[in-house]
Amino acid sequence: MSPQDIQAIVLSLKVATAGTLLSLPLGIATAYVLVFTRVPGRALLEGLVNLPLVLPPVVIGYLLLLLFGQSGALGPVLRFFDLRIIFTLKGAIIASAVVGFPLLVRSIRIGMEGIDEQYLQAARTLGAKWWDSMYTIILPLSGPAIVAGMTLMFARSLGEFGATIILAGNIPGVTQTIPLAIYEYTNTPGGDSMALSLCLVSMGLSFVVLLISEASARSFRKR
Repeated sequence: MSPQDIQAIVLSLKVATAGTLLSLPLGIATAYVLVFTRVPGRALLEGLVNLPLVLPPVVIGYLLLLLFGQSGALGPVLRFFDLRIIFTLKGAIIASAVVGFPLLVRSIRIGMEGIDEQYLQAARTLGAKWWDSMYTIILPLSGPAIVAGMTLMFARSLGEFGATIILAGNIPGVTQTIPLAIYEYTNTPGGDSMALSLCLVSMGLSFVVLLISEASARSFRKR
């Protein structure tokens, strides 16, 4: 593989890892709100969270471009703090996080919905506050679901293409991830062999992620 291919692999891992870790606290909080609260507009929140699942990634990328562009809704704020999102690694991370976020929330929500309500009632009877129940009951029992959600989001981020190329572009060494590099090779004469090599790398990484997820799930079950 060329140094550019190695850079694409490293960038893919960076983007997927950063997007997953940065989204995790918000994903847990969102799932908690959807499961354990009855706040007004909960149905609207649920619809917004799941919207990236049904929208084409290119549409998501274009909407993010309108949001983070120099003349976009957040343009003045970004200029004030001298931040640039478009065509940067930060843009690639944001794009992958937005696309994969619904998978994270959905998995965590399923885990939280499976918690026996009697545990929480007993905790409240003993005087536990919501944060005590969160750290001693909800998070431990939701552990397998959290790991599964992180795995799904990480794998989805590794394969993200549409939103990333719109928001972050396809700049080698800066924003070019594995899917973008494969796309470039498929449009280059004689690049089929290199595209196939990156496809095999992507499949291998995804398989390793699944193995780690299964091992983590077995560890939680033993505990």
